Amino acid sequence: MEPLIGLNQKPLAGQALGDQVGPPLPTTSSEKINAVIHYYRGEMGRMTGWRDRLDRTSNWAITVVAALLSISLSTPTSHHGVILFGMLLVSLLLIIEARRYRFFDIYRGRVRQLERYYFAQVLSPQAELNSDWAAAIAQSLRKPTFLISYREALIRRIRRNYCWMYLILILAWGLKISSPVLLPDDTNAQVVSKWSDLIHNAALGPVAGWIVLTLVGVLYAAVFFASLYNEPDDGEFAFGEAHV
Repeated sequence: MEPLIGLNQKPLAGQALGDQVGPPLPTTSSEKINAVIHYYRGEMGRMTGWRDRLDRTSNWAITVVAALLSISLSTPTSHHGVILFGMLLVSLLLIIEARRYRFFDIYRGRVRQLERYYFAQVLSPQAELNSDWAAAIAQSLRKPTFLISYREALIRRIRRNYCWMYLILILAWGLKISSPVLLPDDTNAQVVSKWSDLIHNAALGPVAGWIVLTLVGVLYAAVFFASLYNEPDDGEFAFGEAHV
């Protein structure tokens, strides 16, 4: 028995009736609207799932910061390297979150296209801003590609959340290596009255203090740049103020 073809759907030119494969395509206005609604719900579900992953990573980073600070600052027997370890863990979580954000941005971009050019027009029709808006979604579905680079994703996540975590960690670390009451008694830590004392207290095992300070300085120079970096107003970020 020959397979059935959807209502009002004809075979393509040069295609026999028996060669028709796949589900029928919508042809009437009501069928197309129905397909758009179901597609929008599906993309919303995917976007929400990736947003939940983003929030989960941020929550892990906040938990790490809180736990390690409570350990490091609660007793002088705790080494200042605990805070440096916290910086390392937060940086690792930032890298993971940036990767997740790139996937989230794909689905968020599709959803925003539908909301801005379709549903907004349904609710309040205005002059068409982009007549081929659906082509961008179709191209993304046929060949999914990332909309932003890894560097841009890192900068966005630092600006949104991680700059504050890094700020708390550097303040706590500075307090730890500059306050004798927070340093172990069995070290030769001195009251920080000159630069050499700070370098002495910043030493991490066999690693000299100036090396530790240099590495931390490079890290925070990058964080400071990302926190103040102004992105060009293109794409979705050119419309509205509520962005993730």
